[in-house]
Order: sequence, then structure tokens, then C-alpha cells
Amino acid sequence: MAEWDNEFRVEAMPGAREAEGAPNRVRLRDRDAELRSAEASVDKLCRDFAAGGTEIGELLTFSGRPGIGKTSLLHEVRRLAKLRPGATVLFARGGERQFNEPYHVLRQLLQPVLGSLGPGEFRQVMGTWEEVVGPAMGLKQPKKGARRLDPQGVRDGLDFVLTQLAPRRAPLVMIVDDLHWADLESLAWLTQFAVRARELPVLLVFAYRDDIADWQPDSQDHHRAVATLATRRHELTRLSLVAVTDIIRAELGDRAEDAFCYEFWNVVNGNPFEVVALLDQVRDQELDPVEENSLQLRELAVDATGMTLKSWLERLGAATLRFAWAAAMLGTDIRPDLATRISAQTTEGARASIVELRKQRVLTVTPNGNLEFVHPLIASSIYNTMPEATRTGMHGVAAAEIENAGLGLLAASRHLVETFAGEGDDRTVRKLRRAASEHLLIGAPEAAQRCLHRALAEPPDDQDRAEVLYELGCSALLTDPVATVNQLKLALDPEEGPLRPSLRVDATFRLSEVLAHSGELREAALVCQGEAERTFGDQAGRLRLEAASFMWHAYRKSEEDGPARSARLGALCDSLTGRDAADRAVLALRAWDLTLRGEPSAEVLRHADDVLENGRLPKGLGWTDNTWGFELPATLGLSYTYNDRIAQAERLFSDAIVQFEVAGWSGAHRGFAYFLMGLARFRRGLLAEAEDFLRPARCGSPSGSAPSCRWPGTRSAC
Repeated sequence: MAEWDNEFRVEAMPGAREAEGAPNRVRLRDRDAELRSAEASVDKLCRDFAAGGTEIGELLTFSGRPGIGKTSLLHEVRRLAKLRPGATVLFARGGERQFNEPYHVLRQLLQPVLGSLGPGEFRQVMGTWEEVVGPAMGLKQPKKGARRLDPQGVRDGLDFVLTQLAPRRAPLVMIVDDLHWADLESLAWLTQFAVRARELPVLLVFAYRDDIADWQPDSQDHHRAVATLATRRHELTRLSLVAVTDIIRAELGDRAEDAFCYEFWNVVNGNPFEVVALLDQVRDQELDPVEENSLQLRELAVDATGMTLKSWLERLGAATLRFAWAAAMLGTDIRPDLATRISAQTTEGARASIVELRKQRVLTVTPNGNLEFVHPLIASSIYNTMPEATRTGMHGVAAAEIENAGLGLLAASRHLVETFAGEGDDRTVRKLRRAASEHLLIGAPEAAQRCLHRALAEPPDDQDRAEVLYELGCSALLTDPVATVNQLKLALDPEEGPLRPSLRVDATFRLSEVLAHSGELREAALVCQGEAERTFGDQAGRLRLEAASFMWHAYRKSEEDGPARSARLGALCDSLTGRDAADRAVLALRAWDLTLRGEPSAEVLRHADDVLENGRLPKGLGWTDNTWGFELPATLGLSYTYNDRIAQAERLFSDAIVQFEVAGWSGAHRGFAYFLMGLARFRRGLLAEAEDFLRPARCGSPSGSAPSCRWPGTRSAC
């Protein structure tokens, strides 16, 4: 960026007139009511906070069709808020090209303020959520060997961080433009936080298109939620004839005739963006604003708002248009050096292109020296003029240049998924797989799945295809059980290619987990049993599958031959010679089996105690361990619970709550841990305390249902 510093610190360079572009030239026309509402919201926040108020949050929304002036109003809200002493103003914008970039909007919004905190204050704001929120917000790299994050855990972590940050930076104004283009990860949290913000000194201001068709299908529920939650909601309408006439005469002089102004207003339908675009055409064509020329306005409006490849080429030239394509591909906050390399221009050529694009009111310069489009409709128009082959090829160049610039695979991956498929490039497959892994580490499974689907389309080498299918199945483990089952079954299908023995064991175990949690306990047990019989040479893997088969059978409401299964488990337990994790897992299952049979508690507790090390779960059997899952330690805790070793059970369940929170598994996992702790308190006879745990247990489930209904073991336990 250093070579660009002088260029973008020059205020009065050629083309500087873009500062008078669409947002500013019409921003105060016919918007008095909306401006008064925005100013009242900011004043109320600051006044109530100064008076000691804390639960004073509001949600202010502006909606309307494209080009109606939403961005202009947000500029004014930002200006008003920044004038208030002590106010902190955060801003972000959704991008049409960045909809699939996880946490893109939230990183824009929160990185500046979180990055400015001192080390001590940063630790206080983050609390125990640093390893969850930090990587998701791009503030730090995930720790080596870190586990995947639950998306709900990231959202809960962000809730905690904002509850700590808001009082420290209050009054806090958080503004998001083009919410309809916000990435799904950011949008899900913003919608959730809109409810929580009422309890904080925070003013949320959102602008979005009101037509639900402009929202991505997965985001449409959020559209309805935001509209419902708004404290002050404004639907922007078209400009009046008087306002448009004033704009025309301010630009073209008082000679503009009434008939010309009326036809102009009628042609643009009072849309501020179209007003400015058509004014530019009128001025460029040197059209006198008189009645006899009003018939030409419709033809000029087509050129002004429906820019084709031909019209952009005529207006900009090939080299400048190519730079504009590169900028449109990057979306928002465009780095000039990246756009230069993507467009394959020299530094001097790129500078000339930027000058021309500013002169033509296509690009403007942001305070940090980067570029942005004067209006997102212009960015969309330019991007959509790209020939398909050019677009996919430039996405490939963009992916490489972003990675070379040190921005990482997370940023490059949205371009990788848009490149040509069918090339069979193993290097591309490897990058997509690494990007998917990184997405999982920040709690973005949908983004990981997009990368892996694209990797399958490349396609991968035959010996890698099954592994990609396995990774795809695991990426949906927490969010889409049906997809997980389908992909893991494909990964285990010999016709899809070889799968390493260790991965076959893990894929089978994961498949059985999803089947069990979907109520298919018999099929889950049979899947593990069948694969165990085919597993040779890997004794630990075979034992893992056998133990899983016993576990799922034990949770069934009714099984064909429970006593025989219990006898086989007893024989397996007696054959154990060591105390590896797999051996201890079998002992835990035997303790639960004996509990179900009503055997003496002393025998149950002897097996259960052999599982633990100094009263704690050993390495390899932890609550967040990927090898055995949380079901096994839960089973052990239930054995202690129903054999009246309540204190030991509570220690295990307390560890579960902490470990799930630290790992970011704060949805159904944490809710289930609260349920178990509530069950233990119930067994003690502490009914009030039991209820205190059961209430958050219900809230911990994303579906809103009690987590006890989602895990098969509790059916037998209860």
C-alpha cells in the first residue's frame, strides 16, 4: 500500500468531483421526517446515557427500493452521531460480492474498536471467549489443534463481548448499510442482537432493500425479524416533483423549464440515484432543459441506468473498464494494489484508470486510502457486464493475488469457488480443503461446505474423493443431519474411492452419531457393528466401533436381545488388559449397562471409578473430544447420578458446562450439560436449584426444545 499513499492523500486531484456524487447531491431532499427521527434517536441515546441509563437501546431502520437514498441517510446519521461528545460510531456495509464471506460485515463493524483496546481491557472485554470470538473476528489465528466452533457459540461469544464493550464505549451507535447483502453469519447475529441491544446503551441503525426478493433465500427470515424488531421504522418513498425540480435547477440553472422538470421527474420516478444518473447524462450531452428536449429524457435514462458492456466500454475504455471489473470483484473497501494486479495493469496505468473512474463518478476514495463505488448499483452494473469466461478467470487471479498479499485462504476462498471447474487441478482442491478447515475453525460451516462442494466439482483425484466426501459430511455435523448422513454414506461407499482405515472408523462413528441423534438408534448400532466386523489390523479402531455399537443399543427403548448384548459387553470388559481411552470407554459403558440392569451400586461404581483419573475424565474422553463425543462422559455421569454418587456427577457436569463454553459449543451442547446438572440437583432434592439449571438448558437448544429430547441416553435415564 505504501506506493499508493501519496496518490490518495491528494484531495484536489482530477476527478475529485465524485465527492458531489449521488449520496450527497440529493441526500437532504424530502427526508425531513426521517432525519428528525434519526436525530431524535441519537439524542435520546446520549441524553439517557448521560442520565445514568443503561437499558436504553433502540433499532432504527430505513428501507426502500434500490437507489432511494438509504445510504445518504446513514451518512447523515454517522455525521450526527460523531458530533456527540463521547459517542462511539461503528459502521459496516454488506457487499453483493461478499455475501458468502463469513463475518465480513461484523469484522468491518467490530475490528476497529476491538483492535484499539489495550491488552488489559481486551482481556476483560473478551473474558473466556477470546479463543472463540478472536478468530471469528479476524483478531487472532486459531490455536494449533483448535476444535471447530459451533456457530451458536460464536454468536453467544459476541453477545458477551458486546455486553462488556458497550458500557465501556457508550453511547454506542452501530450502523449497517445494505443489510440485505450481509453475510449469513453476520446477519444471524445482528438479528439476534437486535433483541439484546434493548438492554444496553446501543443504537442500531440498519438500511436494507424492502423487497424480499432482493434478499438471499437463507436470509429472508431475518428480513422479517428485523422489520418486526425495529423501534423506529422508515420506508423511504420517491422524491416529490418539487424536490426533483430543485435538484435540476441547482445543477442546470434556473432556465430549466417546468415541463422539462416534470417529464424528468416522471422518467426517474422520483428515485434519487436515477435523478443523479440522468442529470449526468443531460449535462454530458449538453441538453438544454427546455420542454422540446423532454422527449429525449427516456432514451437518455436507458443509457444512464441500464449500462451495458458496450456503453461502459464507450464511456471508460477497455483498460479502465478492466480495472473497474477488478474493483467490482473485490466488492467493498477496495485495495488499489490488489485491483491493479487483478486487472494486470502497471502502477501508472492503474493510477490513470482510477483518475478516470473518479472523474466518471464510478469510484471514490475512502478515508483509509482505499476505494469504493459511488453507489452499489454501479458496482452491480459493472460486474454484470463481465463476460462469463472473463469473470471466472479474473476470480482465479483474484484468489491468487489475495493469498499472495497475505490475506489468507479465508478471504481468497470466495473467489476460488467461482473459478472454472472440471480442470482436475489437485492444487486447487488442496486449497479449497484447507479453506474449508479454516472456515470450520471460525464457526462458518456453510462456507466450508461451499468450498468442499467446489472441490468435488474440480474434481479431486480418485484416491482423494472419498476423503473430500468425508470432510463434507463432517462439516455439516452440527447444522444439517440429513446432509451429514448422505455425505458420510457416500464416503464409505467403495465405489467413491478408497478411504484410509482410520478415516473409515471415524466416518462410521460420525455417521452413527448423526443417526442416533435423529432417533435411528438401531441403524446407528448396526452401522458400527458391521464396520467393526470388517476392521482388521486396527484394534483401537475396532474397539471404538464395538463400544459405539453397544452404546447405541443400550439407549434403545426396546432391543431384540438386551441380556445377550449385556453379556457380550461383560465379556468384552473382562478381556480388557490396559487402560487406554478405548478400554476406559468400554468400562464406562459397562457401568451404565449395570445401572440399567439394576446391579449393585458397588459394582457399578467400581467400573465407573476405573474410568477416571483423580476424579476427572482422562485425556481422550473429554466432553469436547472428537474421538468419542460427549455421549460417553454423559453416560458415565448418569451412572454416578443414578447410583447416588451425586457429588462426582456434579463435578463431571460442571466440567461439561465450562468445556463447552470454552470450546464455543454453547448451543444444544451447553444446554444438555445444564440439563444434566439440573438432573443431579433434582436427585439431591434441591428442586429450586434444579429449576435454575433447567431453564438455561431449554434456552441452550437452538430449536427451543429441551435438549433432553435431542439425546437418546436421557430416554433410558428418565
